[in-house]
Amino acid sequence: MKSKSFDGMTCSIASVLDALGDRWGVLIVRDLALGLARYDDLQQSTGITNATLSSRLKALEGNGLIVRQRYQSRPDRYEYHLTPRGRDIGIVLLALAQVGDAWNLAELEGPPLRFLDAQSGHAIRLALVDAETGEPLQRPDLRVEAGPGADDIMHWRLEQKRVRQTEP
Repeated sequence: MKSKSFDGMTCSIASVLDALGDRWGVLIVRDLALGLARYDDLQQSTGITNATLSSRLKALEGNGLIVRQRYQSRPDRYEYHLTPRGRDIGIVLLALAQVGDAWNLAELEGPPLRFLDAQSGHAIRLALVDAETGEPLQRPDLRVEAGPGADDIMHWRLEQKRVRQTEP
């Protein structure tokens, strides 16, 4: 069952979620980022049904996150590769992995993946930095405000938070 599209919603988060489609889309992009490229490998890695995998690959391609390239004729067989837009999702995957590692809901002995700088071999993690100075924020204290692309509903969301904070 396909969920309702976020098309037309003025929200950058909704746009990315819409492009990914659903949780299967996220896992497919994860596997492509890890270097899997062939249909059978994606199916084996996720355990997804053929119908769902085929549907999600078409949607990811249609949303510009992946490209399909033929690697064999008779029968035609394809590999799937991330586009630059698809590679941008890597930061989202890293954030999800970092949160998942911290939560450790599966009670694992340690993280299932380690993310390393290819040059130094040092572990990396996402962090908030000051956009002007590039300095890491030691104690993130975030304020969110409407940007130039905010629509009426986004302004309303932010106003509701402000109203709730001033209530007794």
